[in-house]
Amino acid sequence: MTLAPSRPEILSLFRSLLRVARNFPDYNIREYTKRRTIDAFHQNRNLSETSSISSSFSDGKSQLDVAKRQAVVYSLHAPPLRSVMEIENP
Repeated sequence: MTLAPSRPEILSLFRSLLRVARNFPDYNIREYTKRRTIDAFHQNRNLSETSSISSSFSDGKSQLDVAKRQAVVYSLHAPPLRSVMEIENP
């Protein structure tokens, strides 16, 4: 029998994924990562079986590890130009 993660653990994972998304220097990747995180949590919010919750939580943790590694790689190869979406109007 596996224990389901607690609500604070799930919220911590959600915040961590959003925090990692902010580390991407490219606007499109950063916004995709944030949108994908929010969509995945909304999709899984009605899970009720302990095994499903644990499985989704494990998947989220592995996605967090992948996102952390990708953020480092992208920061090393950041494009020199900013996206039009990031340019502020004077």
